[in-house]
Amino acid sequence: MKRGSPALEPVVLEGSFVRLEPMTLDHHAGLTEIGLDPEVWRLTVAVVRTPEEMRSYMESALRLQREGTSLPFVTIERSSGRVVGSTRFGNYDPANRRIEIGWTWLARPWQRTAVNTEAKYLMLSHAFEKLGCVRVEFKTDVLNSPSRKAMLRIGATEEGVLRKHTLMWTGRYRDSIYYSILDEEWPQVKEQLEKMLVRRPGAGAAGD
Repeated sequence: MKRGSPALEPVVLEGSFVRLEPMTLDHHAGLTEIGLDPEVWRLTVAVVRTPEEMRSYMESALRLQREGTSLPFVTIERSSGRVVGSTRFGNYDPANRRIEIGWTWLARPWQRTAVNTEAKYLMLSHAFEKLGCVRVEFKTDVLNSPSRKAMLRIGATEEGVLRKHTLMWTGRYRDSIYYSILDEEWPQVKEQLEKMLVRRPGAGAAGD
């Protein structure tokens, strides 16, 4: 039995629709340009309303990257080269070979497009096929119905709700609902995602 997974190193993940670049502070202007829409942060744990808050958001993500538990990406639409959002590997546990995908947000024009579907495909492929994970986790607010439906649509299994799990920026304690995909399930999920990208390049999946 393989024991442990490798360290989480920065890597560019690129597909037909999207390129995921490791986040750096050089991306600040691009993320700020599309990331100050209040609707984007309505059901997220963090909130970004100003360029200064975007920088703090990025610095926090990069601090976790330096600790080895996270790898934040900037999401770039390949056809235009535009920064359109961000996503992240987080809570990496190489000893137990598990990782979380989440902290995902996209500017509204790119929501429910192939960008997010392919981003999930690329990240899941990396987690299972390069990092050797046996479990990939997702979580979201129980109130986030689109995200919940999207995770089920890509083949994740709903596991349960952690009540009063996270204090939101609004002061509300959210109940978080967890989903997962296991290594033995990945071949079927991979096939399903590939069909989605060909048949309907608009079925997205989010989570944080």
